[in-house]
Amino acid sequence: MRHIDEKVVLITGAARRIGAVTARLFHEAGYLVVIHYNRSAAAADKLCEQLNASRENSCLLVQTDLNNMDDLDNISQLIATLGRLDVLVNNASSFYPTPLQDCDDEQWNDLINSNLKGPFFLSQKLAPMLIKTRGTIVNISDMHARQALSNHPIYTIAKAGNIAMTKSLAVDLAPNVRVNSVAPGAILWPEHEEDDVDKQASVLGKVPMGRLGTESDIAQTAFFLAVNATYMTGQTIAVDGGSSNSL
Repeated sequence: MRHIDEKVVLITGAARRIGAVTARLFHEAGYLVVIHYNRSAAAADKLCEQLNASRENSCLLVQTDLNNMDDLDNISQLIATLGRLDVLVNNASSFYPTPLQDCDDEQWNDLINSNLKGPFFLSQKLAPMLIKTRGTIVNISDMHARQALSNHPIYTIAKAGNIAMTKSLAVDLAPNVRVNSVAPGAILWPEHEEDDVDKQASVLGKVPMGRLGTESDIAQTAFFLAVNATYMTGQTIAVDGGSSNSL
């Protein structure tokens, strides 16, 4: 049974990659971790089993499609049964190219919903519980919110909106809830680019540190913003190996 003072973190898109590493980090810090996933059921189940094996009743799963506004109630209902929420990490995201001449309404809705609309309305639904705990929201943005990525106009627009959302929520939820964001640079190759050696070389040539970052780099920054940065709100921290300084 959960101790009434045990802190709770909800991480969207937490079954794999950055979300999973973030879930492990908060779990190590003693949080009850709620892992949200959409399609990655097997990975979510495995991660949750591992966390619960390490500490009994320390992880829960919730499956929803953040493109579906009705599904957000599944998350808020689960959090309500726990009785508290201390940290919301809006990590879930869609990412793929949408060349201007070819993109369509379906792609617009998918990318805007997963990167902006879903996080906004989830934050709205969970704000009352975060206010009670004087909790925090951490949004995962992207360096390309500030530096447009060629052939990704919709994604760039969505992530730029994500940073604007961070600033707006920080004002509207102050002083009770802090809201910040992390803007990753080249951390993991997108799955559709994992074999594109030329593209990878081009990207790394623009990174002053000359290498990819790690999932842990992002997770550690998210944890810092959520737990340690007690006088920071409305800020976006770039974790990009210096890429944003070289342009």
